[in-house]
Amino acid sequence: MSQKNSAQEKSALVLTAEKMSACTGHPVKTGIVIGAKEHSAWAFPGEAAQTASVEGCIEQLPEGCGGVKVEIFLATSSAGISRGMETVFRVHLWQGGNADEIPQKEILHADPVRAPLAASPCTPFRMQLESWYGTDPGRPLHFRLERCSGDPADTCPGEVDLLEVHVTPLEIPSAPRIVQDTPGYNSWPMIQAVGKKLVCAYCRGRGHDIGEECRGVYARTSSDGGLSWTPETLVSNQPGYGEVTIGKGLDAEGAMLLWVRCCGPVWHHDLYRSVDGISFQRIATPELDPMPMQITDIFPLPEVGLMALWFAGNYQDDKLNAWGTLTSSDNGKTWTQNVIESGLPKAEWPTEPAAVPLGNGRILVIARTESSENSTARAQFQIESRDAGKTWTRARTNIGDVSLSTPSLILDPETGLLSNYYYHRGRGILKRRVTSPEQIVGNPLGWPDPEPVALASDVFLDAGNVNVTALGSLHFAAYYSGKAPDTSIVVSAIPAPVPKN
Repeated sequence: MSQKNSAQEKSALVLTAEKMSACTGHPVKTGIVIGAKEHSAWAFPGEAAQTASVEGCIEQLPEGCGGVKVEIFLATSSAGISRGMETVFRVHLWQGGNADEIPQKEILHADPVRAPLAASPCTPFRMQLESWYGTDPGRPLHFRLERCSGDPADTCPGEVDLLEVHVTPLEIPSAPRIVQDTPGYNSWPMIQAVGKKLVCAYCRGRGHDIGEECRGVYARTSSDGGLSWTPETLVSNQPGYGEVTIGKGLDAEGAMLLWVRCCGPVWHHDLYRSVDGISFQRIATPELDPMPMQITDIFPLPEVGLMALWFAGNYQDDKLNAWGTLTSSDNGKTWTQNVIESGLPKAEWPTEPAAVPLGNGRILVIARTESSENSTARAQFQIESRDAGKTWTRARTNIGDVSLSTPSLILDPETGLLSNYYYHRGRGILKRRVTSPEQIVGNPLGWPDPEPVALASDVFLDAGNVNVTALGSLHFAAYYSGKAPDTSIVVSAIPAPVPKN
């Protein structure tokens, strides 16, 4: 059952400043002394009104190059630079001719990336601007690098010097395994390890519509790591309701719990329980106010019993946007609702939250952003509690390579490593960021670079919404992929990360 951990890397192709040329704004070719040696560099101004950029080209990508990642090395030599300042860059990539001669849709306009400046002047620091751009080997690769000095996270008033660009060829990650590909809009899966078995629950309708009366909930199980699946069983298909899988977890006896959203005459949420992933019994329909748009994964919390997070709203800038917790002290039979924040503007509204308990009442949450702003303000949220969910703090992370990207968290008890999985919608990439909780608790801008772990459909709404579970030494990430009206439920088996030496 061999699996690639991520897109395998080859030696980086390096372009120095001498091999690039000015494009827009007023970057200036200059020299910067690092150590005892002078290096050529492009100096990008800090004026917020300007967008300065340079261009370059890799003349020919090597054979076996299914994609590339792009990193840049920067330094600062300006006076007035202080600790805590950041800069923001982005990269545009294309294969073909001149950028002015090819359609804009064929150019990748990557998301802005923020990074802190080096602690001291004339010290190089690295930024990864793109983790995966699919390429054709043997062809040239063009790039344009720009400093986003007008971005709210770019707090460096002086020049930032570009030294080198590293383009690393990557192999294509392993293909996902099919769970369900019958005709229809198979979507929004939830996956859970129950003992040594995988249970994948999902829903199916005709399109991207949660209220379709034909939409029902189904499940399949696998005992061989997702290579084969039992026949589909019906969880629920209530007349007059569109039903959607929205959250999962385990109860105190190790049985699977499954939240199902029911859209119809009386909007509500049902909780189902299953010991085998085949037969499901409804055990609760809590009365909730405000009514959540979604209740997410259930997790154990010794201080309270079971907890799940919820969010409510209609995806507009109004007073309906809220989020909070649900807790159960009787193994899921009854639930108590708590509102944490309400009346949030859309840009400050954390949705589809994923949570992990860290012990001693500490909880770490990563939530999706609904913001469409083309800046570092479009980033996942990090929410923390140190008192078993009584009080919370919320801040933006540096995870900005997202577009309606639902997170799913796995904390490995043996290694202590935390994995944040999310599907970059519209790009067709399942990504993972791995860290230790100690590195990011109280430090939401400290998340490391992402790695691509799977590829699927790049149709914006017809792929995504990853949900992950752990079984043995593998993480199983379920998501949906395709193009309406037909999409499939797929699962990627990804080796759990191991500590770096």
